Amino acid sequence: MTSNLNCKRQSVKSRLVSSLVVVVMLISLGGGMVGCAAERLRVATTTSLYDTGLWGYLEPKFEKEYRVELDIIYAGTGKALEYGRRGDIDVIIIHSKAGEEKFIAEGYGVKRVPFAYNYFLIVGPAADPAGIKGMSPEEAFKRLMEEAKKNPDQVQFVSRGDDSGTHEKEKAIWKSVGYDYEAVQKSGAWYIEAGSGMGHTLVMTSEKQAYTLSDMGTFLAYKGKLDLVPIIDKGDILLNIYSAIVINPEKHPKTKIDMANNLINFLTSPEIQEFIGNYGVKEYGMSLFTPCAGAEPQE
Repeated sequence: MTSNLNCKRQSVKSRLVSSLVVVVMLISLGGGMVGCAAERLRVATTTSLYDTGLWGYLEPKFEKEYRVELDIIYAGTGKALEYGRRGDIDVIIIHSKAGEEKFIAEGYGVKRVPFAYNYFLIVGPAADPAGIKGMSPEEAFKRLMEEAKKNPDQVQFVSRGDDSGTHEKEKAIWKSVGYDYEAVQKSGAWYIEAGSGMGHTLVMTSEKQAYTLSDMGTFLAYKGKLDLVPIIDKGDILLNIYSAIVINPEKHPKTKIDMANNLINFLTSPEIQEFIGNYGVKEYGMSLFTPCAGAEPQE
């Protein structure tokens, strides 16, 4: 009797050990999935980084290196700042220096870290019906307004109209030549608001044979689909700086500050800075972005 009981106990013990071995093996094969779900980091970034394709390369590199899942919201700068103020995201990556500095001054961001830049372009039809070629950006906007009032069927301007960094730069140029932006909006049918991302705005501009303001990277990425050329590509006001800002945990305690800082360090690391500097050279004959690793390019 005792012998049979001992045999049964050994059998039960053997089955328990076997079961534990199987569980351990499943955990190992599953990469530790039980109780070890990948950390998630919420990021709001500009549509231009998406339209150029750059973020499509950076995202998987970061996820693999830091074993994290990125939840990306492609938004205009205005929307990204709004998400940051609400604490909906952990990091914003945008390109509107004035908006970024205000965001930090209000206590919503920890620090503004530039990591790349390029330039805005005024693009339009090769025929240049407004005759702005060779002008400064400010002179060109003034001429566009004058010529559009005379010939609204021949001279049109398509605005992003979406509170993006590009839209904010457009407003800054109008202001620099003494025009009230609300007055520009209401000045006639020549002024068209796309209310959309840079890629869609460029396609609309091409279809209408109009003018628009575009970041250089998105224009080059879309160039093959467009019947547009760069008309104005020089001028201090056209500098376009991309920066990353971690949301301040003092405002929003749920901010994943450590992983957010990992993203900042990743973007400014020598390896990724070199990658950014080479991005686009093979396809377009020039880089779409210039790396700047925390330095502030001067206008």
